[in-house]
Amino acid sequence: MTTRTTPHVLLLDVDGTIVDYDTSVPGSAADSLRRAKANGHRLFICTGRAKAEVYPHLWELGLDGMIGGNGSYVEVDGHVVHHQVLDQSLVEQAIAWLEERDLPFYLECNSGLFGSPDLPERAARRLGRSPEWVRSIFPAMVYDTSRGHYDVNKISFLMADGMSLVDLLPDLQERFDGRASVGSWSANTEPDQFGEIGQLGISKEIGVRALAEHLGARTEELIGFGDARSDIPMLRACGTAVVMGQAPDEVKALADLVTAPVDHDGLAKAFAELGLV
Repeated sequence: MTTRTTPHVLLLDVDGTIVDYDTSVPGSAADSLRRAKANGHRLFICTGRAKAEVYPHLWELGLDGMIGGNGSYVEVDGHVVHHQVLDQSLVEQAIAWLEERDLPFYLECNSGLFGSPDLPERAARRLGRSPEWVRSIFPAMVYDTSRGHYDVNKISFLMADGMSLVDLLPDLQERFDGRASVGSWSANTEPDQFGEIGQLGISKEIGVRALAEHLGARTEELIGFGDARSDIPMLRACGTAVVMGQAPDEVKALADLVTAPVDHDGLAKAFAELGLV
């Protein structure tokens, strides 16, 4: 394909799109991102992660900014364009609910990640990994959930084996009375490993719209890359939607291009096919 000479805004999910399931950036992906940046395209991650979980090796890929917290935070060239957090009273309710059910959790804040002390050991058993591996993928996490309550983008919690979000929804809906959104995500392709308590009315689409308005970018200039159900709002907001090969069929159904899986050079292949590099 001919190289695109008109600059585009590239919106990239992180986990399962830029990084693989060991949280490593494939060399082909890193090279393609840097080459796209050199060709004049602007690079933004669009992720569920809070800023505290966007580590230096990701910024070093040439990012111009980020959409974080599934759309609750937008930063461009070091300037905050939008930031909305969970109401602190709701955070306290959520923590009480999680502690009553003995579900380990972590608060996702721009100021830091604050997790239950037993999270590494229990997540290791759930994921079939070692506690050291769990700690390695959260290198900046502080295991103290008494901190950060004022600055929470969302809350993730570990679900036990055999537990699904469907099982928890009636209780969650009764407790929060429609004041929070509830979802799930996984550290690999297995469903419902972690639950997520987030902000009503927030989605990756909200972040994309705020970013595009700030940049003065048209929809046709936006290219979205993702792999999960949480990426659907972002993909719908972009002029071109690219989906990784390991994504569920319902996500692939939205794609203008389905590329290879993340661990088979999927991002690099998509960049080449789209003429970004």
